[in-house]
Amino acid sequence: MTTNAFIRFLIFTVILLVGSVISAWLPGQGRAASGVSVSSPNNRVEVKIELGNQIAYSVYYDGKQVLAPSSVSMTINDNVVLGRRPVLENTTRTKVDKTINPPVREKRAVIVDKYNEVNLKFRGNFGLVFRVYDDGLAYRFYTGYRAPIKVRAEEARFNFPDNYQVYFPFTRGFHTSFESNYSYLPLKDIGQERFGFAPVVVEIPDGPRVAITDVAVDDYPGMFLTGSDQGQPGLMGKFAPYPLEEKLRDKSDRELEVVRAADYIAETRGGRQYPWRLIVLAEKDADLISTDIVYRLSPELELRDTSWIKPGKVAWDWWNANNVYGVDFRAGINTETYKYYIDFASKFGIEYIILDEGWSDPADLFKVNPEINLEELVHYGQQKNVGLILWCVWLTLDRQLDRALDYFQKIGVKGIKVDFMDRDDQKMVNFYRRCAAAAARRRLLVDFHGAHKPVGLRRAFPNILTKEGVLGLEYSKWSTQVTPDHDLMLPFLRMLAGPMDYTPGAMRNAQERQFRAVFDVPMSQGTRCHQLAMYVVYESPLQMLCDSPSAYLREPEVMDFLSKVPTVWDETRVLEAKIGDFAVVARKNGESWYLGAMTDWTPREFELKLDFLEPGKLWVADLWLDGPNAGRFASDFSHQNLKIASGETIKVKLAPGGGAVVRLTPAR
Repeated sequence: MTTNAFIRFLIFTVILLVGSVISAWLPGQGRAASGVSVSSPNNRVEVKIELGNQIAYSVYYDGKQVLAPSSVSMTINDNVVLGRRPVLENTTRTKVDKTINPPVREKRAVIVDKYNEVNLKFRGNFGLVFRVYDDGLAYRFYTGYRAPIKVRAEEARFNFPDNYQVYFPFTRGFHTSFESNYSYLPLKDIGQERFGFAPVVVEIPDGPRVAITDVAVDDYPGMFLTGSDQGQPGLMGKFAPYPLEEKLRDKSDRELEVVRAADYIAETRGGRQYPWRLIVLAEKDADLISTDIVYRLSPELELRDTSWIKPGKVAWDWWNANNVYGVDFRAGINTETYKYYIDFASKFGIEYIILDEGWSDPADLFKVNPEINLEELVHYGQQKNVGLILWCVWLTLDRQLDRALDYFQKIGVKGIKVDFMDRDDQKMVNFYRRCAAAAARRRLLVDFHGAHKPVGLRRAFPNILTKEGVLGLEYSKWSTQVTPDHDLMLPFLRMLAGPMDYTPGAMRNAQERQFRAVFDVPMSQGTRCHQLAMYVVYESPLQMLCDSPSAYLREPEVMDFLSKVPTVWDETRVLEAKIGDFAVVARKNGESWYLGAMTDWTPREFELKLDFLEPGKLWVADLWLDGPNAGRFASDFSHQNLKIASGETIKVKLAPGGGAVVRLTPAR
C-alpha cells in the first residue's frame, strides 16, 4: 500500500468512527433512531420508545404487540412542540421495590410497589418518564422552566394493531357528571366526533385486557378519550380548555358551566411533572378488579396525622326520600326524622348519617332549614357515637369555604358531601385539591359527588374517602339504566380508578319485568342479595345504606350482615370474574373473610373453593343467598349457617340479577 493510499485509508476510518459517535449521540439519525426500551420486573411487559422525528412508544406483552407505535407530545407557549425532532441528552434508569401502607385500606393493607423506570431528558428542558410494572405501564412529561407556561395541547395516543372491541362510556360534552352506561363497540366506531371519559377497557383476543386512564391529575385538566384521527384503530386524549368565563346554567342554582374558553388547556408553573397516562395490562378480567396500580402512581401522602380519618358506613336520606314510617312524628327534613336516623345508626354500629339536600339553603350554608336544629343533631349524634356528614353545592362551599368549614369543625360535624362540580378542567381540578386540603386542616372527611373519577388525590389526602363519577343506584329513581348488566361493568371499569359511591342497599327489589322507576319510593333491579353483594364487590371506604331505616329495621337478618360488613380490607382475592357478566370477590378484614358474588340477568352457579382460609381451623360460615323464588320475587332470600374448613367448597346459586354473600369467621 502506498503512503497516499494509507493516508486515505486512515482518513476514511476516522470519518466512520466519528460518524458512529455522532450517530450514537443524535437521536433521530442512524442507529439512535431505534430509541430506548424498558421492561417490567418479570420481563413480560416491554415498552419500546422510538426517537425519530417524533417520540413514539409501543407496548409488548409476552412478546406480542398490544399497542402499536403511538406518538406523544406537548405544545406550549407560542406553539413550541415538545417531542418534535427530539434530541436526547441523558437517560437514567431506576429500579424500585418497596411497599406502601395506605392509611385507608381499600384493597389491601400492604401494597407492593415494584417497577422499572427510564427517565429521558431532552434538549429544550423537558423530559419523559416511562414506568413499567408487571401489571401495566405509565408515562408522564415533565418540564424544567422557571417561568409559568401555557399548555396549548397534549398529544396522548393509544394505537392498537387491530380494530379491537372497547368498553366505552360516551358523554355529550366537557360539562358532565361522568355518569354513563358502557357501550361495547369496535375502536374505529368511536370516531372523532364523539368522546368519553376514562377508564376504558380494550379487549385483545388471546391477549391481555388493556385499560386506559390518567393518574396524578393536579393543576391540569383530566383526560377524555376520542377516536383516532390517523385512520387506524386507536384512542387519543382530549382535554377541556381552560375556562375564561362561567355562568349558571339556565334554571339551575348550582351548575356553573363554561361559556367562554381559552385556546389552551392549562396555565401552570414551568417546573413540574404532569399527569401519568396509564395503560393497565390485565391477563384476565379478574386482574382489573385486584390491581392497585392507580394508587401506586398517585401522589404521596401530604398529611402528617391520619389517625382521625375513620372509614365507615352511612345511613343516607336522599335516595329513600326520608320515607320513615311506623313512627309518631311526621317524617321529612326535620330534627325528629334525623334523630330517627341517628338512633338507627347507633343501634347497628353505623358510623355516620348524611344530611343531604334540604338541610340548608343550597346557596347559603348558614341559612339552615328552620325545621332542623343542626347543633342539637350533632350533639345527639355525639351521644350516640354517630357522626354527621353535610351535603353542599360546590359553588356555595367554595364561596364560603373557610367560614363554613370552621363552623362545621367548631360544632363537631365529621364530614362534607360536595356536589355538582360536573367538570374536570384545570380550574375545577384545582378546586378538588383546595377543598380536600381545607377539609383536612379541619379534620373533615370528604365525599365528592357530581365529580370526575378518582385520579390519585385520595392518596395525598386520604380524608377523601369516596367519589361518585359513576352511574349509580340513584338513577333507579328516574330511569331503567341501572341494570345488573351495568352493575357488572363497574368493578372492571370505573372501580379500577378508585372507590366509587354507588350507594347500594335497596330493600325493594325487582326482576326486570317488574321494575318501575318511582322517584319517592324507589326500587332496584336484581335481587336482594345482588344488593348485599355490592358491599363486598364494590370498594368505598365510606359506604352508603341507601334505604329507609324503617325498611332495614324490618329486616334483622339483612342487618346482621350490613351491621358487620367492613368498608376497608386487608386483602382482596378475585375468585371468578367476567366483564359485564359476573364477579366473585373474597376480601379479608381482621380475622374474618367476606365473599360477594354478583351476576347479570343470567342465572349462575358457582362452587367456591375456600383454600384461602387459614388451614387447621374450623370456620363459621353465614350465607345470605337468593331464595328459591328470587327469580319471581326479587326480595326473596335465605340465611344459612354452617361450619366449614379450609379447602372445602361452598356452592352458591344465583337467580337472574342475583347475588350471594358469605361471612367467614373462625369458630370459637
